[in-house]
Amino acid sequence: MYGTIDQDGPAAGYGPFAHLAAPNAALYRQVMAAFLAAKRRFTVHLRPEEVHAALPAERRPEPAAVAAALESLERWGNLRADPDTSRVTAVEDFYRRRLIYQLTREGEAAEEALTAYDEALGRRGELQAVALADIATQLRALIALADGGDPDPAMAHLTLLGLVDRFTGLADNARAFMGSLQRTIDLHDAHVDAFLAYKDRLIDYLKRFIEDLVTRGAEIAGLLGRLAEEGRAESLLRVVAVREAADAAPDQSERAAADAQARWQERFEGLRSWFLSAPGSDSQAKLLRSAARHAIPDLLGVVRALNERRSGRSDRSADFRALALWFAQAPDDEARHRLWRSAFGLYGARHLTVDPDTLEAWDAEPVPASVSWEDAPGLRISAQLRRTGAYERRGKARAVQDRGEAKQRLAELARKQAEQTAAARARLATRGEVRLSDLGELDPEAFRLFLQLLGDALAKLRPGVEQLVATTNDGTMEIRMTRVPQAPIVQIHTADGVLRGPEHLVQITDLASWDQNPDSSDARIDPVAQGRAA
Repeated sequence: MYGTIDQDGPAAGYGPFAHLAAPNAALYRQVMAAFLAAKRRFTVHLRPEEVHAALPAERRPEPAAVAAALESLERWGNLRADPDTSRVTAVEDFYRRRLIYQLTREGEAAEEALTAYDEALGRRGELQAVALADIATQLRALIALADGGDPDPAMAHLTLLGLVDRFTGLADNARAFMGSLQRTIDLHDAHVDAFLAYKDRLIDYLKRFIEDLVTRGAEIAGLLGRLAEEGRAESLLRVVAVREAADAAPDQSERAAADAQARWQERFEGLRSWFLSAPGSDSQAKLLRSAARHAIPDLLGVVRALNERRSGRSDRSADFRALALWFAQAPDDEARHRLWRSAFGLYGARHLTVDPDTLEAWDAEPVPASVSWEDAPGLRISAQLRRTGAYERRGKARAVQDRGEAKQRLAELARKQAEQTAAARARLATRGEVRLSDLGELDPEAFRLFLQLLGDALAKLRPGVEQLVATTNDGTMEIRMTRVPQAPIVQIHTADGVLRGPEHLVQITDLASWDQNPDSSDARIDPVAQGRAA
């Protein structure tokens, strides 16, 4: 698109960047990279076949495509084409199109700009604790120069230049590092294993820098305060400004000195604001320390979320994405409504005012639950309920209902459930380590309890861990799982299906029965004997 710009227009100087918006931009970048590599080897001209040979071998294009790319780059001004007369051996060779190419000044400048852009984007930055020590050393040198009476202008100038250079590198690297750290936290899903392996070293790195920033930052703040006392900083900046203005024109010397002193004063104030807080404004060092501290729990939160996701626990965002996919795959609206009711359990609001009058109306004219709320008869809602959100019917209080029978049923249900759970615990408890395949066939209650124990144990799985120990939330069961080298895939048969997984050595302990009767030999049941008996 840039190739059609009028050469006399204001954008004519940006023609060498036209290949970035062209369809074959990647090929153009590779061709220009080949010319830059040749320039580093002090090679001026390249023939098309030499350019083709210099491209990456794994995805090298056809020679015709390289020739077309060279022509386009020559048209945009990135390259200059000259006739190749070095290989002419006959008169007919003069009429053949033989060209050699070299970088133009515009093309080289464009590639240098693109290289700087790529390096700036790819820069991760670093937290330079060594730079803090260098800044403190140079500040002490400035204080010594100021206390010496008549400071040496050259020494003061060089010390201030070194201080500014070190401080600029520290600030730029810290900003780049915190930006790359936030991208690492936000994009952890892209490389989960690499992130988990990197997070320990990163947290240790942040801790060390925070400790250095606390100690060195306080020292630098004190040195800056001493340097600002009794006009030491102003006198040094004045000496340096006069030295910088020495090369100015005679009629511009005073103005040049004033401008130089203003620039150095601005730099010194920036250094002070980086390490010293002002009323209502925290220092940049304090903000950086706070950001580094907050990054540690953020990293730990990411690791916790990744471990929960890898252990198979529920992930709300993943659940909603799966539910959205199910809605999209539903065959018709009826299936979507059924899925909606099953997922969210939202039904009609007929329970808002269920009073004796409502019950009598329902008995007189029953309304099936399948009737849509649009077709169902309306409900009269009190204006007080709409206005205040509460409704109290005046009149005689209702009689107290006897709920003894319902409580008895609930107690009987709880007793049966407790018996089933105790039987499941007794079924799963082992006398020691047994193989997973020797557990035998499990009934539904024992299988559900075993799945809960297995999930709690696998949630603690980490790389390099050979044994897992987990306890249920109520503290009644404990499971120990040990890896088996070169474990085969085994099966556990249940009434609900077959569970398959790698072989492990497991030891399941019924802590409730063991606490009550630790000497009982019947507290644990041998699953091997049960399996053989079955």
